[in-house]
Amino acid sequence: MTARIGVMTSGGDAQGMNAAVRAIVRAGIHEEAEVFAIKEGWQGAIAGGDNITQLSWSDVSGILPKGGTVIGTARSMEFKTREGQLTAVENLVGRGIDRLIVIGGDGSLTGSRALCLAWPEYIAELREAGRITVEQAAAHPRLRIAGLVGSIDNDMVGTDMTIGTDSAMHRITEAIDAISSTAESHRRTFIVEVMGRSCGYLALMTAIAGGADYTFLPESPPRPGWEDRMVDVLQRGRDAGRRDSIIVVAEGAADREGVRITAERIQAELRERTGEEARITILGHVQRGGTPSAYDRWMATACGVEAVRQVLLADDDTEPVLVGVHRDEVIAVPLLKAVEDTHHIATLIAEGDYGAAVRARGAGFTQMIDIYRVLTEARPTVEMAPDAKRIAVMHAGALAPGMNQLARVAVRSGLDRGYHMLAVRGGVPGLVSGDVEEVFWHDVEGMANTGGAAFGTRRYVPTESDLYAMARSLEEHRVDALLVMGGFHAYATVDMMERERRRYPAFNIPIALLPASIDNNLPSWPMAVGADTALNTVVDSIDMVRMSASASKRAFVVETMGRGCGFLPLVGGIAGGAEKAYLPETGLSLDQLATDVEALVDAFESGRSFYLAVMGEETSEHYTSDVVARLFEAEGKGLYSVRQAVIGHVQQGGIPTPFDRINATRLAYTAVSNLDGQLRAGQANYVAASSSEAGLLAPLRTVTEGMDWDAQRPREQWWMALRPVFDQLSRRPGQE
Repeated sequence: MTARIGVMTSGGDAQGMNAAVRAIVRAGIHEEAEVFAIKEGWQGAIAGGDNITQLSWSDVSGILPKGGTVIGTARSMEFKTREGQLTAVENLVGRGIDRLIVIGGDGSLTGSRALCLAWPEYIAELREAGRITVEQAAAHPRLRIAGLVGSIDNDMVGTDMTIGTDSAMHRITEAIDAISSTAESHRRTFIVEVMGRSCGYLALMTAIAGGADYTFLPESPPRPGWEDRMVDVLQRGRDAGRRDSIIVVAEGAADREGVRITAERIQAELRERTGEEARITILGHVQRGGTPSAYDRWMATACGVEAVRQVLLADDDTEPVLVGVHRDEVIAVPLLKAVEDTHHIATLIAEGDYGAAVRARGAGFTQMIDIYRVLTEARPTVEMAPDAKRIAVMHAGALAPGMNQLARVAVRSGLDRGYHMLAVRGGVPGLVSGDVEEVFWHDVEGMANTGGAAFGTRRYVPTESDLYAMARSLEEHRVDALLVMGGFHAYATVDMMERERRRYPAFNIPIALLPASIDNNLPSWPMAVGADTALNTVVDSIDMVRMSASASKRAFVVETMGRGCGFLPLVGGIAGGAEKAYLPETGLSLDQLATDVEALVDAFESGRSFYLAVMGEETSEHYTSDVVARLFEAEGKGLYSVRQAVIGHVQQGGIPTPFDRINATRLAYTAVSNLDGQLRAGQANYVAASSSEAGLLAPLRTVTEGMDWDAQRPREQWWMALRPVFDQLSRRPGQE
């Protein structure tokens, strides 16, 4: 008997739900199952009829870039009743559905799990009442459930990110960036209210990403006297030369007495204490809307494929699972524990145990609160000692969006610990020439949301003769520790310095190395700063290419950057809905092209109107994107046209995404903390970012062992595990 899978979206909508639906349908068909959409969530299951409809491969074409959910969602009060649940079970069994994938929040998933547990009882009752047959009851004794969390609040324990959160942060950060411009023009304070009834993730992370001055979180209510404290922080910012003030408040924020802290309450407190009439912006449902980000597309896609695998492999004793992500890897955890842990946080908040509530969100959330408190100050919280040591900050390698946030956080974190902070201008050549100057708190003001690299950077690996000049610069400027941030050239430079420590005593200082590269070609850290921004640029370009081809039969060959690393073409291809992804890791042969051309022609002859191939820039020395495009067109013989789109250096530009800003914040703060610890302990170790370490930094040699220096990419690439996902979901040319 063919397995039948039901898929529904329930509760509030979230960007990326359509990507999950598309993945579930296509992965199910790939596994020879039949997939049914249960429209309008559990309300559709209760209504039955046309609300439960089988979906084909083509039914989910074109939905990847759409916000919301094409199969509809609703909050069903009827499902909370016994008769409502009985009717839902009756309708599901009537369609032969006993495997269910629910995309929704904790309420939807809790209700779904409860139905799963009560299913045998309901089946018996329906059979005795004659509402289902004996054969149907015997064929569907159990319900197998997998849940995906669709919630912009990122309020579910058990997954690092929920579907829609990243897109919501895009909306909020774009709004904060825009508001900052007008606030600065008028020397004005703005209060921005964001969603988050019991979870402050959106408020905290967007306050950091947007460079806001103050924020209010449900998990961490301010202590009594917060009103004066807030005014003091804002005033010190103005005294330091800042023209705008931005306050971010979560909708569920309250004080320690449980009284809500609303935007209007904050406005009134500011009016009473300063006489200023702050402006209020309540973003509301705009946070749920719009095109999903690249992350929400590929993450929801990967989770959808895994959810299909989970419900097809589940047996009668299998506990319902929650499918999510941890460190960019798809995981499945028991649904009950995830829901209970999530509800426990709300209980801790209600009981006033705020410290435990923050800790329950995870170590990363706790650390980001600490970082935020440093960044929002208008000046260092400690006085600099007369003999304070000196930490230099240097970019190296190609430009990556988010480099300015790395520098900003590093400078302020160092100053807050009492160090002199130095900027090396122009990357490694700047260190060679001695272009080093001291920087202060106000020098990095406003850098959070800017592209480029204010301190300058260049693709340059020092030669043997440069090393002496670099050592002299470090000595002349009395550099006690060095923070290097960049791509392959940065790693090669610091590796060379580490190997030359015996010859050049000036290199015997603590050095921390952080990844910043759009190629994402560095070992031990899953996402280099800048990679997410470049990925979104690739996906935005694909969306526009797709629209440009809507009026004609056309194939596109889109070329991304990445050099020898296939992160951008593969993950960009998944998020953009490409049919083919050609990667440097796998290369490209004439036999493969011949097969693809034959299938491509057949696809257009069968009624296709659009085809997309994404290709890394160094996939093949001979079969370049231009050659592939010409080959595709020549073999089409006028059936379709082909265009080549080289995205180029726009991938290095643009405003960094919230993910890249937050990633940069965490890395830079951690690196300065490490250098501080080494200086206090009299150590001189070289360390580099490593997600495998609790402290996020590991010995440099340990990290660089994972580098393939010839190919200029890491030996282990987590995204290559997504290749099977791509192969399942990319509609093969000619497939009906």
